[in-house]
Amino acid sequence: MNSRVIVALDYADANSAMALVERLEPAACKIKIGKELFTAAGPAFVVAMARRGFDVFLDLKFHDIPSTVAQACKSAAALGVWMLNVHALGGRAMLAAARESIDGTTTRPRLIAVTVLTSMTEADLREVGIEAAAPEAVMKLARLAAQCGLDGVVCSAHEAQAIRGRLGDDFLRVTPGIRLPEDAAGDQKRIMTPQSAMASGASYLVIGRSVTRAADPLAVLARINREISIPETQK
Repeated sequence: MNSRVIVALDYADANSAMALVERLEPAACKIKIGKELFTAAGPAFVVAMARRGFDVFLDLKFHDIPSTVAQACKSAAALGVWMLNVHALGGRAMLAAARESIDGTTTRPRLIAVTVLTSMTEADLREVGIEAAAPEAVMKLARLAAQCGLDGVVCSAHEAQAIRGRLGDDFLRVTPGIRLPEDAAGDQKRIMTPQSAMASGASYLVIGRSVTRAADPLAVLARINREISIPETQK
C-alpha cells in the first residue's frame, strides 16, 4: 500500500522517536524527520529509518544562498530519503540549484518547497512584509517552484485544490495542519481533517499528534488510511 499519511516524528531525542517507530509499519505510513529530531539524533537516525523500510521525508526547510542549499540537498539525498524540502522564499536561483543538485543522484528524492507556513495568519504575513492574502502568496510561490522543476510544495489543505487545478495533479501537495475531528488545533491555524484534505486536493497528509499520542497508533493509521482511500494517481 502506498499510504498517503506521513507521520511527523516530532520528538526531542532518538529514543523517544524509536519508541513510536517500533509501533509503526512502513506499509501503514511514511515518516517525517524535522529539525528538532535531526539536530538531536543526526543523519544516522535518518539512515536507520530508511533501512527499516520507511519512506523518509527529511523536513529541514533549507533556506540559504544557492550553493549552500544545493550541497545540503545533495547530502540529504545521499542519506536515502524519499523526500526533502526547501523554502520557496529562497528564490528562483536557490530553487533551481537545489533541484540540479539532486538530478544525478542514484535514487532521486522528491524535492518540494515550503510556501506559507500553516502556523501563519494573514496578519503574520503582513507583519513580515507580504501584503498578498495567504492563498495568493501560496499560489505565487507554488508556481515559482513548478517553474524551477520541483516536484511539489508544502501547503495548507485549504490551498491544495487551487494548486492542483493550476499546476496539475502530478505536482505534489503535501499538507500539514491535519487533525482528526476530535483533536484540538494546537499551534496550527489553517487545519483540516484527513478526509476533507484529500477531497480538497492534498497528495500527502502530514499528521503528528493524532497518531503519535494515540494509545494504538497503528489502529489510528488503519482508520485514516481506510477513510482516505482513493484511486492511486501519484507515487
